Amino acid sequence: MPNLPISQLPLAVSGQPESWMAIVNYDVDPGGVTNKIYFSSLTEQFSASTGTSGTSGSSGTSGESGSSGTSGSSGTSGTSGDSGSSGTSGSSGTSGSNGTDGTDGSSGTSGSNGTDGSSGTSGTSGSNGTDGSSGTSGTSGSNGTDGSSGTSGLDGSSGTSGIDGSSGTSGTSGVTPSIPSRAWGSFYSIQNQYVTSITTAYSMTAETVGSSSGVIVSADTRFVVASAGTYNLQFSAQLESTGGGNTQVMDIWLAINGNNVSNSNTQVVGNSNNGRNVSSWNFVEPLNAGDYMELKFNVSDIRLGFIYDPGPFTNPTRPAIPSVIVTVTQV
Repeated sequence: MPNLPISQLPLAVSGQPESWMAIVNYDVDPGGVTNKIYFSSLTEQFSASTGTSGTSGSSGTSGESGSSGTSGSSGTSGTSGDSGSSGTSGSSGTSGSNGTDGTDGSSGTSGSNGTDGSSGTSGTSGSNGTDGSSGTSGTSGSNGTDGSSGTSGLDGSSGTSGIDGSSGTSGTSGVTPSIPSRAWGSFYSIQNQYVTSITTAYSMTAETVGSSSGVIVSADTRFVVASAGTYNLQFSAQLESTGGGNTQVMDIWLAINGNNVSNSNTQVVGNSNNGRNVSSWNFVEPLNAGDYMELKFNVSDIRLGFIYDPGPFTNPTRPAIPSVIVTVTQV
């Protein structure tokens, strides 16, 4: 504001208690430009009630920033005003005095007890009255007839029968053991079997088939099996010597597929001229399908061989004697 004495400044009210206000005066030239600024000392501290807030003015356009002036020295703080004294409290009124209690009345004296009167004499007992005669008893009424019996209630209907439980499943049938079909063959020879060399191995002949299943005879000497398994070959050979003199020996052994079986040989000694002997034993061997067995022999004297005797044999009648009998059975 233009330079004014402090006494002419308008009244200012602060909205904050214990606040201070600085008064600044300035001069303007005829053109309205500020040319002098005065700093006045701070006014005293003041307290006042908060006035109502004025409406906010619209924001002015920002002026160009002026150069900062030198800071003025701070004014001395004004003295605080004295607080007003509190008013005296009014004195309390005096309490009213209590009224005096009334005196209790005195109790009256108790009267003396009167004397007891004498007991009166007891009166005499009256005599007993005679008993009245008993009245006659009334006759009993006859019994009423029994009521007829009520009819019997109807029998309740029978409950429905429970449903039969389902039959248990039948147990599985026992396994019938399978009896494997086993091969066999029965063969014999109706030929005389004499050889021509003492240095050659020969095969026994059993050319005639008695019966067979799974075993055949091939080339009259080879006993062939159709399936793999273990087989028992048993034989019986009728030996005869056609001349005597020296000791005659025959070797007999087993061969499979043309190969001699180890440790299968046996020696038989022949008898004298026209003497007969029998050789009979067996072999048990595992075979593959298509394998064949042969009974091999060798003699030290060509007069020793196998004899076929057709008979006839009579008294009693007897069958002919094959020179060789062979059976092959699967075990």
